[in-house]
Amino acid sequence: MIDLKSVGQMGLPIDVLNALPHPVFVVSKDQSFAFVNAAAESFFRSSFTVLKNRKFSWFLPGGSPMRTLVEQVQNSGSPISEYKVDVSSPRLGPERFVDVYVAPVVEHPDNVVVLLQIRSMADTLDKQLTHRGAARTVTGLASMLAHEIKNPLSGIRGAAQLLEAHSDEDDRTLTRLITDETDRIVRLVDRMEVFSDERPIERDPVNVHSVLEHVKKIARSGFAKNKSIIERYDPSLPPVLGNRDQLIQVFLNLVKNASEAQPDDENAQITLTTAYRPGMSVAAPGSRERISLPISMTVSDNGPGVPDDILSYMFDPFVSSKPNGSGLGLALVAKIIGDHGGVISCDSQPGGTNFQVLMPMWSEERSN
Repeated sequence: MIDLKSVGQMGLPIDVLNALPHPVFVVSKDQSFAFVNAAAESFFRSSFTVLKNRKFSWFLPGGSPMRTLVEQVQNSGSPISEYKVDVSSPRLGPERFVDVYVAPVVEHPDNVVVLLQIRSMADTLDKQLTHRGAARTVTGLASMLAHEIKNPLSGIRGAAQLLEAHSDEDDRTLTRLITDETDRIVRLVDRMEVFSDERPIERDPVNVHSVLEHVKKIARSGFAKNKSIIERYDPSLPPVLGNRDQLIQVFLNLVKNASEAQPDDENAQITLTTAYRPGMSVAAPGSRERISLPISMTVSDNGPGVPDDILSYMFDPFVSSKPNGSGLGLALVAKIIGDHGGVISCDSQPGGTNFQVLMPMWSEERSN
C-alpha cells in the first residue's frame, strides 16, 4: 500500500514513482485522478492538468474489466492482481492489454492505487519466437526455390533471348517481357536466400548514432528528401554489440517504410530516438543466462498507422501493407535483430507508427 500523504509531498516518493517505467496512478472514490506518474501521463496521452479534470471511467467503456477491478478494491478494501487485462477503448486504442495491481491507499481506503505493466513488450518477446520460426520456414523455402525455380528460369530466359534474335518487333516485346519477369523472380529468390545464411555474425562495438546518421544521409538524398527527419538522441548512449552493415540495412528499411507510410508534404515527419532503458532482459538461447537489452532505438512516423488486420503479423514473411510489397523487408529486419540477440516491436495507432529495437550493449566480456 502507498501512503497518499507521501505521494502528495514533494521529494523522493514522487521522484521514485516518476522514474518507474510502469504507469502508476491513484483513483479517488468519485473516479477522479488524485495522482499520476509520468508513465501514466504517457499511457493516457494526457498531462495531469488534463487528467485531474477527467474521470477515470471516461477512458474506458462500461463493463471494462479495469473499471470493475477498481470498483471491487474500493468496495472490499483488499488488493487484487490480474494478468492480461483488456483495456482497449476508442480513447486508449485497440488491442491494449496490461497486467494490473490495484490496492487501497493507507488512511484513504476509498482511494486506490493502480500499477500497470503494459503487455506489449512481454508479448513481443513471445512473438520473436514466431518470427524466428517463420524465418526458418523461409530458409527452407529459399533453398528449395534456388534449386527448383532458379535453374529452370535460366533456361526460360535463355530461350527467350534466342527467340528475340529471330523475331519481329511485336514478338520482341513479348520476349523482353519474359526476360524481365524471369529476372524479377530471380531477384525475389535472391532476397529470400538471405534467410538461409546461418554464418556467425561478425560483431563489434558499434556507435548507433553513426549508423543512424549514415541512414539519414541516404534517406535525405533519396526517398525521404521531402520529409522532415527529427533526431532525439541520448548523447551518452554506449555502443551496441553488432554488425554495422547489417544494422544500417535494418534502419534503412525502417526509415524507408516510415517515409512511404506518409504523403510528401510539409507535415510529414520521421523521428529517430535513442535511449538507455535498463530493466529489459531476455533469456539467452540454450542457457539460463539472461541478456540485458538496454539500448533502445525507435523509428517513428506520423502517418495513418498500420491496418489492424496485419499489425500482429508485421514481421511474418510475405505480409505487407504496400500494394506491390514482397513482404520480406520486415521479416529480414526481424531476423537480423534476432540474430543480434535483440527484439523489435511495432506500436501503431491512427496518426503514427513506432518501430522500437532493443539491443544488448557492447562489453569486453561479451565480445571475447
